[in-house]
Amino acid sequence: MTAASTQPCERTERVAEYAMRVLPAAEMFAFETHIDGCPECQRELAALGGVMDALVDWPTDVLRPPAPLWGRVAERIGVDPGATESRWLGEPAWKEVAPGISCKLLATDAATKRVSMLVRLAPGVEYPPHTHAGVEELHLLDGELWIDDRKLYPGDYNRAEPDTSDARVWSETGCTCVLVTSSADVLR
Repeated sequence: MTAASTQPCERTERVAEYAMRVLPAAEMFAFETHIDGCPECQRELAALGGVMDALVDWPTDVLRPPAPLWGRVAERIGVDPGATESRWLGEPAWKEVAPGISCKLLATDAATKRVSMLVRLAPGVEYPPHTHAGVEELHLLDGELWIDDRKLYPGDYNRAEPDTSDARVWSETGCTCVLVTSSADVLR
């Protein structure tokens, strides 16, 4: 073992920043290259995996401090107080596609005409009646959602087969769901 290999990696303390995707975008590529060749940083990243998985399931209001507190913390550590959200590198933005309906496109496959997205309905909003061109899979994350006469609660899953239709999809409370469906669905 050489003297250089017994020294701890000076970059290991930045692995948490990388794992949380708060490392500046300009440093991301170089840091990923470093991790690929650094066993110590690889171990640190693996150790953080369980923590990161647990944080994904936390409600955002638990993870994000109230605006007044964030302003004081940001000022104290010298961060722009307007930067209240850290974003994953390349994270898609929410887009309002109709009044009260927002989507965040996660993936598209043009060859199979499949899309994966997060969909958010505001309270009292209805999604247009539609016919499924392919299999539709929906996993409700929060709120309540009615699909025709079936009421879904957080954690519920709904699968619709091709050529079936949903006459009424709406949320009394507002909701967020993961939706994997065909981009060729027919809205009525």
